[in-house]
Amino acid sequence: MFDRFFPDEYVASTYIIPFEKLYEEGYRGVIFDIDNTLVPHGAPADKRAKELFGRLESIGFASCLISNNQEPRVKMFNEEIGTKYIFNAHKPARKSYIRAMEMMETDRTNTIFVGDQLFTDVWGAKRTGIRNILVKPMYPKEEIQIVLKRYLERIVLYFYKRKQRMTREE
Repeated sequence: MFDRFFPDEYVASTYIIPFEKLYEEGYRGVIFDIDNTLVPHGAPADKRAKELFGRLESIGFASCLISNNQEPRVKMFNEEIGTKYIFNAHKPARKSYIRAMEMMETDRTNTIFVGDQLFTDVWGAKRTGIRNILVKPMYPKEEIQIVLKRYLERIVLYFYKRKQRMTREE
């Protein structure tokens, strides 16, 4: 029932993802959400984010940000990152994920999506056919509509974790 929302992977932080290993596996593009995935909600790019994008470039990855925020927020974050971006993305709609792949010159087979929300980020990536990694939100202070979604996410994640445990026990 909830399987359509299950992430392909679930990790504690964007900053522990083994991007070198993913590159070795054939992935060439990474699409990121911004808020609570790379930095706390509304924050500019910090040292870790800048270093991550430098690392991705040195590995050989193309990257793109897709955000449901308006352009001033996305542009402000991207000032020191300097990657491609899409604002007002209407996630979980597939259109922005597809556009991001076009901008990076990648496809569904060699693109990964990283985000912190199940019902926008992960579901949109799954609907588009992109491997996805859910990360734990960086900072608990969020807008009310996101807080409400987090309660529903907890239910889905309960069943996801239960399925993961059962799979490991088999």
